Amino acid sequence: MHEKLDILAMQPSELEHWLVSQLGQKPFRARQVFAWLHQKGATQFSQMSNLSKTLREQLEEKSHIVGLGLDKVERSADGTIKYRFVTEDNRAIESVYMPFEKRQTLCVSSQVGCAMGCKFCLTAQMGFVRNLKPSEILSQIYGVNRLLKEEGAPGERPLSNLVFMGMGEPLHNLMNVSKALRLLLCKDGLNFSTRHVTVSTSGLPEALLRLAQAINVKLAISLNASSDAQRSQLMPVNRKWGLSKLLEACRQLPLKPGQRLTFSYVMFGGVNDSDEDALRLAALIRKIPSKINLIAYNANDGLPFESPSAERMERFRALLEAQHCAVFIRGSRGRDISAACGQLAVLYPPAYTPIPSPPATSEEEDLTGEACQR
Repeated sequence: MHEKLDILAMQPSELEHWLVSQLGQKPFRARQVFAWLHQKGATQFSQMSNLSKTLREQLEEKSHIVGLGLDKVERSADGTIKYRFVTEDNRAIESVYMPFEKRQTLCVSSQVGCAMGCKFCLTAQMGFVRNLKPSEILSQIYGVNRLLKEEGAPGERPLSNLVFMGMGEPLHNLMNVSKALRLLLCKDGLNFSTRHVTVSTSGLPEALLRLAQAINVKLAISLNASSDAQRSQLMPVNRKWGLSKLLEACRQLPLKPGQRLTFSYVMFGGVNDSDEDALRLAALIRKIPSKINLIAYNANDGLPFESPSAERMERFRALLEAQHCAVFIRGSRGRDISAACGQLAVLYPPAYTPIPSPPATSEEEDLTGEACQR
């Protein structure tokens, strides 16, 4: 028996070709189905009321709308909401909604667990379980949109901004993240602006360049150290791709006029927050159009790090500013529900065994897809 088609992951041209060649439908039906899936967030074919009963039955027989189950909702005193979703194979992931005055942001997961092993991150303690499919990435966004609307949020798309900073390393799942991005940016879907979608990475230079050359979204680099020795202790990925290789890739990025990279710098008390660190950091990123977000470490039980003092962070910021860096101290949201940076994790019982990490993305894989973005 053949597995049903994952229809939510199909690009518009793929959907049209399949409907015409396999189901004998007219091309305009593809636009109707695509709108139901990606604009209206349909989770069942029976909801597609402007399609014939015959076509709905064909879609039901041949394809499947991949969805996520809602397992848990936690609400922070600051308005942050953490959603725990469960995949169809019983894997749990977390997404975080952060309401601000002028934007409504969702922090999106791209993997179950993470293979990067960052010493300060709870997700890393899970190990790597598996990559999320494009449809599972999309289902987080479509699901939260639906939940917010049920609570009275205005508009068809309450979410205005997306950040791929949840569980997992997005560039370790480059193909699936790229497919999801193209669908999110598509004018016939939710039509997110490229200025309102950010992909964050711990530092995979080749994948970073390939994403930037194929899809125009904002990029954030988790730097978190001012030397290779320091960064390799905090982030094992640096042992393979050191600072020189990572920053050279940053200098090669095809940034548009006025566009800047974001360098995220999580500060750990007594580890990477000295005056010398600030001066080395400024020297590292010189001549790269960028801004720096300073983030106080969010303490996690069992991990040997502490947050720096507010005075230490302000001194660090002032030193960077004196070196002509654009620098900001970014506050954390959702600490009281373990929803802040580095706190997302679903720790399974011992009987749960993660599968091995997938191989690195092949250089031959094509990320360009179809021109569906702005």
